[in-house]
Amino acid sequence: MDLRFGDSKPTDEERAAIDTLLGPPESSWEGADRSDADLRWARGGREARERRDLLLPGLHAVNDRIGWISEGALDYLCRRLTVPPAEAYGVATFYAMFSVKPRPATVLHVCTDLACAAAGASELCAGVEARLGLGSGVSVERSPCLGLCERAPAALAVKAGDPVRTAVSAPATVEGAVLAASSPDSAPEEPPAALAVPQAGRAGHEELVLLSRVGVVDPASLDDYRAHGGYTALRQAFAIGPAGVIREVTDAGLVGRGGAAFPTGRKWQATASQPDHPHYLVCNADESEPGTFKDRVVMEGDPYSLVEAMTIAGYAVGAHKGYLYLRGEYPRALERMEHAIGQARARGLLGDDVLGQGYAFDIEIRRGAGAYICGEETALFNSIEGYRGEPRSKPPFPVEKGLFGKPTAENNVETLVNVLPILTMGAQAYAAIGTGKSTGPKLFCVSGSVDRPGIYELPFGATLGELLDLAGVRKRLRAVLLGGAAGGFVRPDELDIPLTFEGTREAGTTLGSGVVLAFDDTVPLPRLLLRIAEFFRDESCGQCVPCRVGTVRQEEALHRIVDRTGSDAAPDIALLREVGRAMKDASICGLGQTAWNAVESAIDRLGAYE
Repeated sequence: MDLRFGDSKPTDEERAAIDTLLGPPESSWEGADRSDADLRWARGGREARERRDLLLPGLHAVNDRIGWISEGALDYLCRRLTVPPAEAYGVATFYAMFSVKPRPATVLHVCTDLACAAAGASELCAGVEARLGLGSGVSVERSPCLGLCERAPAALAVKAGDPVRTAVSAPATVEGAVLAASSPDSAPEEPPAALAVPQAGRAGHEELVLLSRVGVVDPASLDDYRAHGGYTALRQAFAIGPAGVIREVTDAGLVGRGGAAFPTGRKWQATASQPDHPHYLVCNADESEPGTFKDRVVMEGDPYSLVEAMTIAGYAVGAHKGYLYLRGEYPRALERMEHAIGQARARGLLGDDVLGQGYAFDIEIRRGAGAYICGEETALFNSIEGYRGEPRSKPPFPVEKGLFGKPTAENNVETLVNVLPILTMGAQAYAAIGTGKSTGPKLFCVSGSVDRPGIYELPFGATLGELLDLAGVRKRLRAVLLGGAAGGFVRPDELDIPLTFEGTREAGTTLGSGVVLAFDDTVPLPRLLLRIAEFFRDESCGQCVPCRVGTVRQEEALHRIVDRTGSDAAPDIALLREVGRAMKDASICGLGQTAWNAVESAIDRLGAYE
């Protein structure tokens, strides 16, 4: 793809998909038929460039309608936004869900990541490929985690058209996956979100805080949400003012639930105090860590709670616009959130005058397209702005220069919904839950070799063993992966580890975002580690050398160890350690810095290659 525009033309359908998003072009400079006036002056250049952030939605529009992005469609989109074609090509090829090469209108994404791999994803892929074969009109693609780990193995079918149609098969069988791909409208309906919450409907469910409404309220009904305490927290926020909200969040000890554990109150205060305006709020709902699915369950089962929480956060930091960056692999969560935002806007809970308090706030959804790196906050900002999702160097930090170069507070879904109980029950009562340094409840994503996979809500301080007892471990436990692919393995004799940020650090592992993947002795650990290495190699953005090269070398070494039989693995293990240290010390972001963690822990704690 050149920097210059080519001669390729979009089809009528491709043009319609883009014009539906952007509106009709105003002049030939944007792709309309040329008039005499267009020969005398250029129009729309600055205005079009200010819409660069619509590049990703434009790529989605074409991909959703056609199934792939042709050179003509990309060229036309670039003319509309005055984006150099080479830059747009770099963005389009950055995301796994887009294709710039012809492919069938239907794509079946079959998850091959950790939980699904342990549940027979390889056999599922082979069976689906054998059934569909060439000429079926379906492209079968092996996918990283689809966020359906509690129902592994999983498959997602996407059929392009107007409108695009999707179907999920999970737990997937060959017949179920083929049906979802061949006839999405006829596929069985997904089970309700409450089935992903094993504690729902059981004794003690009334003690849940974050998940108390999942399975109780109708996720489509705003009235039902309000009847169960909804919008009480927002009214309290207006009563105490922005500074009061930040004080409550700070006193409650709330820290980020995405893994970094940065104090939320401090982040909000730093954003609110910036003199530069406008301020932005970004909700990171792009949970792509293998084994993570808690944010999906919250958005599917209790979507209005996130709308309310984002409104409170925006009020606290002085933002009037919030962006919800949502995984492209979550079609039902997208549908639920679109409906919730629309209903809230229609009822005066979003818009120019929220609850009649004179505060203006609205939420816009931006869809990701399959890039784990976009879970890093600055990569997420670049993605929204229409650039490749590559992390930025810090400083400046997002609270100073974040989205569109303005002060920005970014939090994930779980962090934000914790704000609701803080305001309704008070900071002191909230802080009394958990431990002194890790306060409040925590959501854990439990999957793998357990009888009752799903989302569990426990106070910080519960032990790993207590959590696994709730989930019911099958057979003989071999290892537990804490924190997902970027986390670390622990042994079956280490289940007394307290599930707190400080407790896991002292134990030489990490809590991360709350992933708990259990593996029994039937799971081949070396193959599992190889899959982790493949994941990081595929998901590295390639921006910095330590990660770009290190993830490749890590995978190569693990391939040699797995493929050789009876040979000494010591040279490759030494190489892995050297490469791992380099990635940890010199990578620009957390992906490269943590890509070696799981492999290192498996070698040191489990003796994986002894």
